[in-house]
Amino acid sequence: MPERQADAGDAEASASPRQDDEQDTTTAQISTFALDVDTASYGYARRTLQEGRWPAPGEIRPEEWVNAFRQDYAQPSGDGFTVHVDGAKLPRRDEAVLRVGLQTRASDSSQRRPANLTFVVDVSGSMADDGRLDLVKSALLKLLDQLAPGDQVSIVAFSESAEVLASMTPLTAREELRAAVTRLTVSGGTNVEAGVLAGYQEASKAFRPAATNRVILLSDGLANQGDTVWQSLSAKVREQAAKQLTLLTVGVGRDYGDELMERLADTGDGMAVYVSTEEEATRLFTTQLPATLDLRARDAKAQVVFNPSVVESYRLVGYENRALAAEEFRDDSRDGGEIGPGHSVTALYALKLKPGADGQLAQATVRWQDPDTRAASESSESLGSGDLADGIWSQAPVRLQVDVVVAAFAMYLRDREAFGLDLPTLREHAARLASTSEDPMVSELTTLIERAQSVG
Repeated sequence: MPERQADAGDAEASASPRQDDEQDTTTAQISTFALDVDTASYGYARRTLQEGRWPAPGEIRPEEWVNAFRQDYAQPSGDGFTVHVDGAKLPRRDEAVLRVGLQTRASDSSQRRPANLTFVVDVSGSMADDGRLDLVKSALLKLLDQLAPGDQVSIVAFSESAEVLASMTPLTAREELRAAVTRLTVSGGTNVEAGVLAGYQEASKAFRPAATNRVILLSDGLANQGDTVWQSLSAKVREQAAKQLTLLTVGVGRDYGDELMERLADTGDGMAVYVSTEEEATRLFTTQLPATLDLRARDAKAQVVFNPSVVESYRLVGYENRALAAEEFRDDSRDGGEIGPGHSVTALYALKLKPGADGQLAQATVRWQDPDTRAASESSESLGSGDLADGIWSQAPVRLQVDVVVAAFAMYLRDREAFGLDLPTLREHAARLASTSEDPMVSELTTLIERAQSVG
């Protein structure tokens, strides 16, 4: 396997301009980024708003908000992606939104390969606050009931140092693993470095080439001992990712080290999620995680090429720390994103169109490597100006309307204007969409906007 270069999570390592800046197509007609299925930013901001607090701007990553919501893209028949491109005209003259949607094929847990899972559990003193460790223990016990007989689990606990509570153990010895979970107790400071490195050591010792090998960090991310700087700790994680050991971070707690957990997941070729309630943890560990343990694609990247004859400028909403230079798209030594079964990835672009111009707007291409053979594949789709829905709120697909509201809300919270929408207008559109939707998250969106109005 070729040595990986700087991770896509390190935006400063890329030669690309900032993803969220407006780009003039006469000088920058190509937008390239690594795929990302993180949702932690939305989960943590939701809790913050529900508690009557305004989220910190640095913790708002709009793409994670959009990717937290269900889409309705068609699934491919095999591994890899389907590419969906659509868009709509915005109320302001010569402005439009372009949506690029990527979808992998879903599978149920009975179809997946065996899994080697190493759980790295934070048992430091802060995990006693607001029932964080109790939430983690309950979720782990439920997950053990969902895993298959061919799976294996190890458990590492850490506070000031790390301790292996259970070496890699087959699920046929489920009760031994349950006993290890119940022994988790709180004490001491938070040495995330010690926990993560001990977890990787355990995962490496029991590595199975024919299995999915994953390290899962459960923590509030409030590192105060060992290496607490995400840049240097991420470099150590990147070394392990090159060995096909994927890192998933699961955040908990009212006070949460968002940047550390998100950056570790990005450089660890995994994803970052956040749970704040028993219901969310149960859904993650009993439904979502078992069904998405496999990989559908490694090092997945997207590239959108805009037509400067029709598009005057564009701005990608989010993905700032996943930016790639255009030439890195087909450089297979450059890290991308690891995507599992049934995942969708959505990117929204705000466009300024040239008055009266007509023709192709853009072509979107996704490139990925087969998880086993590392053979590279690509799939593309394009959109013309005549394909744009005539009005975002009257003619566009409902899911696109929801995506625009979600993205604009996130950008507003981050103190950036998006799509010319303010909170009262966002609330109006969210309520209208919720009135005809059976998706509880759309109703929740309306409530969160109302909370932001009261907090702000």
